[in-house]
Amino acid sequence: MSQAVRKPQKRARFNEEIRFFKGWLADVKAVGAILPTSSVTARVMASVVDVSSGLPVLELGPGTGVITKAILERGIAPDQLYSVEYSKDFADHLKIEFPDVNIIQGDAFDLDTTLGDKKDQTFDCVICAVPLIYIPVEQRAGLVEDLLDRVKPGRPVIQITYAPKSPIPAGSGNFEVVHYDYVLRNVPPANLFVYRRPA
Repeated sequence: MSQAVRKPQKRARFNEEIRFFKGWLADVKAVGAILPTSSVTARVMASVVDVSSGLPVLELGPGTGVITKAILERGIAPDQLYSVEYSKDFADHLKIEFPDVNIIQGDAFDLDTTLGDKKDQTFDCVICAVPLIYIPVEQRAGLVEDLLDRVKPGRPVIQITYAPKSPIPAGSGNFEVVHYDYVLRNVPPANLFVYRRPA
């Protein structure tokens, strides 16, 4: 890759990191990390998507859109992706970056209201980057229960965390917890966990 091509890419990445850092300063609990998810982590998270299912994908906490981009690169059509972002600033940015994706500003913990007329939609899977460490465990478990009710039976909810353990402990609901991957190429390194209804 030539230096002329690398410079705009570096500039875009820097601008993204500055935007994310400002969001983090504005609301640490809502953003949860000091830098955006790495593209490596985003691709691993997007790898759970079954493009052949014909079902849309639900993304929670897209932030600056790194994971959104990875989901689209996985092969999901933009109009088949529903991305729920709590921050108005991030949501406005995402609507510009991904004009054909269903960007919804709203609360992941009140999806019936947030999704509106799509509240009964069945999704292929849920890709979640909502920071959960500041949320009571009962609420975290309730979120996973709600999300699993919205996906096809057997399909996953994947969650990113920077802690060594799952933010939703096994035994806290009617779901299985599986460690999916540990991604060192992320700041900070990320653990990915998958939640599914038991077979």
